[in-house]
Amino acid sequence: MALLDVRNLTVTLNDDLDSIHAIDKMSLTIRENGFHGLVGESGSGKTLFAKALMGILDERWTVKADRLFWQDRDLLKMSAEKRREVINRDIAMIFQEPSRSLDPTAPIFDQLSEVIPTSELKCSFWARKQARRQYAANLLKKVGIKSYDFCLDAFPHELSEGQCQKIMIAMAIARKPKMLIADEPTDAMESTTKVQILRLLQKLNETQDMAILLISHDLEAVTHWAKNMTILYAGQSVEAGNVKELVANPFHPYTKALFQNLAQFTQQANHKSPLTTLKGTTPPLQHLPIGCRLGPRCPQAQKNCVIAPKANRVKGHVFNCHFPINVR
Repeated sequence: MALLDVRNLTVTLNDDLDSIHAIDKMSLTIRENGFHGLVGESGSGKTLFAKALMGILDERWTVKADRLFWQDRDLLKMSAEKRREVINRDIAMIFQEPSRSLDPTAPIFDQLSEVIPTSELKCSFWARKQARRQYAANLLKKVGIKSYDFCLDAFPHELSEGQCQKIMIAMAIARKPKMLIADEPTDAMESTTKVQILRLLQKLNETQDMAILLISHDLEAVTHWAKNMTILYAGQSVEAGNVKELVANPFHPYTKALFQNLAQFTQQANHKSPLTTLKGTTPPLQHLPIGCRLGPRCPQAQKNCVIAPKANRVKGHVFNCHFPINVR
């Protein structure tokens, strides 16, 4: 059963001069207990998609979609209040740079206690404060923080980035959501801390039946941890499918170029050999190409690429390309 089903979602930036489709007809499906990766270069629209889903964009942005279903319920047909209630109950999100997401003027316990639902405290009114502290301590234990007593009384600046990110995860799972959106959760962290955070997300996925949407530009991490993947380029979805099948047999030229830069430890590489890249640069929002946005850089581009390609499905892959590769 599909937990989240998005079809042709478009996010438009409205300013005084023009309207820009920052995300153009993006589709994504996440099943119950799924671990889905959302990959793309910086500025491709990954975080914007997550914020549109959470409903936290300001009035400059307009969000439209053919379908935006959560557990077979149409979020677009709900009132804003009802939609916010469903999202707050079932979906949680953590951001990159966790120390900036925490209140620097309050100890961790005060911030954790705000998100603990009263329904989880099986005690009298007078014992709630102690029960909240115990519940908060259990949350920190669950995310792998051993020095939980110190962390509860500490301020964010007294903790490492890895500890702050684990605390953000603890706050996110306090209400037992059905899906967790992790937006660059390991950005700028050292490798050991990065692995700890990703293992924690995997543990939540396997033991808590919590679906994970991992947003990252770290292609190697996503291919290792995620089961399915969607690849974005300049606000357009280029290809989606099972991770192993995408790596073994990509259909989109952009997907092939990305995977050619993954480390191949089974092959001998020349010293300081250049990485495989596409010519040109990612277009800015103000000068997006018409049709397929990869067109000016794509080695397969032809005249038809000035028309936006429709989604095609072959062997479980969904790709948007007029002239795919490796398709027989």
